[in-house]
Amino acid sequence: MTTLVNVSHRPLLPILLALSGAHLLNDLISSMIPAMYPLLKEAYQLDFTQVGLITLAFQVTSSLLQPVLGFVTDHKPWPYAMVAGMAATLSGLVGLACAGNYAMVLVSAAMVGLGSAVFHPEATRMARHAAAGQQGFAQGIFQIGGHAGYRDGPLLAAMIVVPRGQTSIAWVSVVALAAMVLMAWTGALFRNAQLADCR
Repeated sequence: MTTLVNVSHRPLLPILLALSGAHLLNDLISSMIPAMYPLLKEAYQLDFTQVGLITLAFQVTSSLLQPVLGFVTDHKPWPYAMVAGMAATLSGLVGLACAGNYAMVLVSAAMVGLGSAVFHPEATRMARHAAAGQQGFAQGIFQIGGHAGYRDGPLLAAMIVVPRGQTSIAWVSVVALAAMVLMAWTGALFRNAQLADCR
């Protein structure tokens, strides 16, 4: 199968920029969870062990599932996997906003982690193909978005969620929906570029 790396002579910058933007939105949501700990701790009267378990629920799905999902997408690429991952993140956000008990908080945090686990391997694979051999440059562009998201997520939580309470987490769903649109557009752009270069 012909890849973009074989037939392109320069990176596909629109795809890399779109992936970087999607990375920003994905990591913006992920980084909001630790910023919500004081709110969740007070709302559910949690001790530090229980707060730690929220982190564990998020990290187990976010980190440990990434190699598994990366292995799957290496063998069966699916550019729209990012959209499905963000749908999992969206369900986690809604769950966090509506959670009536601690168990639901754990499940919702795990769903946000699942969305991140789906996003990163497929987005990284797409960035590699769009790099046209300039892997360092492509990864640099891609990582800018992620770092910006981790920078801005806690600020967004401080401005919106912490002052207005747990139910305001649902407002962040707008970010998730915007990310889904961007990821769908990126997937279509990438697929069209592949088809064009395979002719």
